[in-house]
Amino acid sequence: MRQSIPFDNSYARLPNRMFAAIKPTPVKTPALFTVNSDLAALLGIDPHMPNAAEVFAGNTIPEGAEPLSQVYAGHQFGNWNPQLGDGRAVLLGEVIGTDGLRRDIQLKGSGPTPYSRSGDGRAWLGPVMREYLVSEAMHALGVPTTRALAAVTTGEPVYRENVLPGAVITRVAQSHIRVGTFQFFAARGDIEALQALTDHVVARHYPEAKGPADLLDQVVARYAQLIAKWMALGFIHGVMNTDNVAIAGETIDYGPCAFMDTFHPNAVFSAIDQQGRYAYSNQPAIGTWNMAQFATALILLMPDRDQAIEDFTVAINKMPALYEAAWLDAFGRKIGLADATEEDRPLIADLLDLMTREGADFTNTFATLGTSAARDQFVDRSGFDDWQVRWDDRKSPDALHIMTAANPQIIPRNHRVEQAIAAGVDGDFGPFHAMLDAVTKPFAPLTDDTAYFARQPSNDERVTRTFCGT
Repeated sequence: MRQSIPFDNSYARLPNRMFAAIKPTPVKTPALFTVNSDLAALLGIDPHMPNAAEVFAGNTIPEGAEPLSQVYAGHQFGNWNPQLGDGRAVLLGEVIGTDGLRRDIQLKGSGPTPYSRSGDGRAWLGPVMREYLVSEAMHALGVPTTRALAAVTTGEPVYRENVLPGAVITRVAQSHIRVGTFQFFAARGDIEALQALTDHVVARHYPEAKGPADLLDQVVARYAQLIAKWMALGFIHGVMNTDNVAIAGETIDYGPCAFMDTFHPNAVFSAIDQQGRYAYSNQPAIGTWNMAQFATALILLMPDRDQAIEDFTVAINKMPALYEAAWLDAFGRKIGLADATEEDRPLIADLLDLMTREGADFTNTFATLGTSAARDQFVDRSGFDDWQVRWDDRKSPDALHIMTAANPQIIPRNHRVEQAIAAGVDGDFGPFHAMLDAVTKPFAPLTDDTAYFARQPSNDERVTRTFCGT
């Protein structure tokens, strides 16, 4: 592997009004507390390069990097904000991995940028640890996601409600281009920049797309699949603003995200989601709404805009059916159905209704189906027994194999994340590393050590609110 980082920076070659060239702000005493050796190998980077902590903190700019922060706009909780942008992130550049895929390498928490909007541009240790744990868990769970390459402490305080230790995470993504990136240029009527952005995205992510209409269709399809995967894991993104929707179809921006313990379709964890706009059950509809905003931006590139409105409306209206098909397949596999059909939907829905009424643990119920442990999730065991009779009549002969591949034993449970953060703030990263090892092997049989991470929280451990870190 190379000692340097082999950059090839295509976004930096776009019109310069799409970004601000900006260097990270150096920190006092960077110390590397974790590095992702497997991801580094994929990127052709030596994770133990000289002065790695200085590089991953932003103190040292590697040769070939062209640091920049991207500009974008967005609908935040449905309200239009005409200019946002990377307020605490700097894109060092892009690397083509050993698998042939191009990926961004970005520092998050690396200091103020022209888009910081009076913020300090920094991150404190807690959100950095959370994003590292959750993004790497999502990757192991088979969910398209940004990933974490490294994390450092900065030796400097960050001021929020309290004085907290600072940190920087190095984030890797197929790109950081968002629906809000398209919205920024569409809102300004900047057709030239909008066309350049579209051409870039097609070449980079959707080479089979033959224009804006094809691009819309393919992004809609990826996004429908992505949300179905979230739902099948009990994952709640918490802040599905259009500036947090990655055009590449990856999960991005792990702020106030959470995995459910007790199942409820209206579950909300994000402390800033006061009205429940981004509740678990609302995610599919919000996904469709977000794609409608993407379509609205792309319409400006169409020669016949009236016809485009009709065509794009048809494309957006396909998303609920695409999502429902993906949801049925995912949840069918969770109960051991190789090829779930519409006739199986009531069987799945009835189990979820029973789980809601009984306050059953989402992950553990599915992980233990077919054993007495699943029955123990329910107070009304006769209700579960009646459901199981129907299930036994329908499940596939190889149901256990199907369910083992579909249902994780371990997810990044909120209380364990918070416990790891608390230890990290005190300078002990042992719990973080133990949890990282467990959540990146989510389908492995439980052992005496890993069962700790599968255990649902006690009443006094339960986390009911999560925060974005800014």
